[in-house]
Amino acid sequence: MLKKISCSKSNYEKKLSSYVAKGGIDNKKRSKVVRNIIDQIRKNKNKALLNYSNKFENNVFTDFNSLKVSDEEIANAFSLCSKEFHNSVKLAIKRITNYQRKLMPKNMYYKDQTGTKLGSIWSPLASCGLYVPGGKALYPSSVLMNGIPAKIAGVKRIVITTPASNNQLRPEILVAAKAVGVNEIYKIGGAQAIAALAFGTENIKKVDKIVGPGNSFVTEAKKQLYGYVGIDSIAGPSEILVIADKYNNPKWVAMDLLSQAEHDEEARSILISDNKEFINEVNKSLLVFLKSINRKKIATKSIKNNGLAIFIQDINDAHLLANYIAPEHLEIMTKNRKVLAKKITNAGAIFMGKYTPESFGDYVAGPSHVLPTSGNARFESGLSVLDFLKRTSYIEANKVGLKNTLNAIEVLGNSEGLDAHVQSAKIRFSKE
Repeated sequence: MLKKISCSKSNYEKKLSSYVAKGGIDNKKRSKVVRNIIDQIRKNKNKALLNYSNKFENNVFTDFNSLKVSDEEIANAFSLCSKEFHNSVKLAIKRITNYQRKLMPKNMYYKDQTGTKLGSIWSPLASCGLYVPGGKALYPSSVLMNGIPAKIAGVKRIVITTPASNNQLRPEILVAAKAVGVNEIYKIGGAQAIAALAFGTENIKKVDKIVGPGNSFVTEAKKQLYGYVGIDSIAGPSEILVIADKYNNPKWVAMDLLSQAEHDEEARSILISDNKEFINEVNKSLLVFLKSINRKKIATKSIKNNGLAIFIQDINDAHLLANYIAPEHLEIMTKNRKVLAKKITNAGAIFMGKYTPESFGDYVAGPSHVLPTSGNARFESGLSVLDFLKRTSYIEANKVGLKNTLNAIEVLGNSEGLDAHVQSAKIRFSKE
C-alpha cells in the first residue's frame, strides 16, 4: 500500500528529494531505439511507417491507404457507440468549448508618449498533430481535450494519429474526432507517428506542432524532434496529490488515488494528511478497492512502487510540500482549502473540495486534462488555446519617436560593438 513517511516544514525537501527525482524520463536504451525509428521514418517514409505499425502494434497493413481512416469507417463508427456515449461527448464538448473560448486572447495596440505604436497580434498555427494514446487504455477524452482548443484557436489543419489493433480503431475515438471536426486520422502510434508528423511522408504532410500525451517512446520522440516541430511538453507518468484532513471519507480519497494509479505502473499517487489514523483508513480502503477495479494489476503495481502517504503535524504547511512536488493533479480536501489554494504556485490543476474528484476534470469540467507532469508544473501550464496560437509583436515608430530614442540606441549598440545597429538608426537622420 502507500508507503508512509513523516515530514515537517524543516525537512520536507530532504525527505522528498529522491521521490521527486524519480520522475525522470531519461533512458539511454530507449533513446537509441527512438533515434533509429526517427531515422528510418525520415529516410524511408511510408515504407518504414507500415513496417513499424505492423511490427509494434498488432496490425497487418498492406499499403499506406489502409493506414488512413476512411469516411466510411467514421460513418460506421456512429452506430457502434451508445446513445449515452454520444450524449456524454456532446456535454463534454459544450463545457470544454465554453472554458477554452474564455481563454482566447485579444490583439492589443497602443501609442506611447513618443508617438510609437506598439502591440501584439495573435494568430493560429497553420497545422497541428494530435497524438491520442492507445495500448493500455482507450482515450476518446484526449481527442476532445486536444482537439477543441486547437479548433477554437483557429488551426486549419488538424491531424490525429492513434495506434490501431488488428487494423482497427475503436469507434469511440472516431466519433469523438468527428464531433470535434477532425477528419484526417491515421492508424499509427508510437515514436513512428511522431516522426511522420514532424517530417512528413509521401502521403502525410508535416505539421507545425504536435500535442498530446503518450507512452515513454512517444515522449522520447517528441523530446528528440523538438526544434524540427513544436511540442506541448515532455510528459512523464500521470500523478495525483491529495491533501486531506480527517474530516473526509477515506474511501473517497482511496478511489481518487486509484483514478491515477490505474493509468499505468509508473503513475504516482500521493496523500498528505495531518492524521495518521486517516492515512491508515485510506490504506485499508485501497486494499479493498484493488480487488474489484478492472485494472487492478496495473494499479496495484503503481501503488506498491510509487504510492506515498505523507504525515505532517500541521496541515497549514501542506502547500510547501505540494509546491515542491509540483503535481499534475492536486486535490485539496481540507477545512482550510481556500487558504491553502492561495499558496499553491506549482500544480497542473487544482481540484477544490470533496465533490471535485480528478475525474471531473478528466472528462467534463472544461479545462484540458493534458497537464504538466514530473514536476514540470514549476514552469509549465496545462494545454489550452494558447498552445495553438502565436504572438507577434507590432512596432511602428515615426520620425519623432525614433529621434527621441536615438541616443539610447547608439549607447546600447556601441556597448555591444554592433556599429551597424547604431548606423541603421542614425542613417535615417543623415543629410546625405
